Amino acid sequence: MPYARIVLHDGKSADWLAAISTSLQDALEEAFEVPAGDCFQVFQQCRQGELVYDRDYGGGPRSGDFVLIHITGGRPRGLACKEAFYARLVERLTDNPGIAPADVMVIICTIGPDDWSFGNGRAASPPAASAHQAVPGDTRMRDPRA
Repeated sequence: MPYARIVLHDGKSADWLAAISTSLQDALEEAFEVPAGDCFQVFQQCRQGELVYDRDYGGGPRSGDFVLIHITGGRPRGLACKEAFYARLVERLTDNPGIAPADVMVIICTIGPDDWSFGNGRAASPPAASAHQAVPGDTRMRDPRA
């Protein structure tokens, strides 16, 4: 179950945010081994001066459309999986809503099952071998390592 925090400048339309959300979720499902519908995202829109970044570090040049995506996941992924995800995410975001590849920065961190609580004041436990797959409308606890 990845959790994504998307940080960007304020003033973007609801359609722009929805396009980022969809593109990110599609890339997670297609290249980061995330079950369909396993989506937890928070958008943080920053006012002028609240999002400070180097316009050229490690890439660039970056524009005012810069987006920082911080993903917290449960199960570690290998380098090949991460690289495939980074590439797919940039493809998706370039296509919709039209963000330049240099404007996409991603940070991935992983944590263990006991570092999550999905509610009811209980730590998530490692899933049984027969953990179920995501089903639309299903609210049962899912594998936090996904």
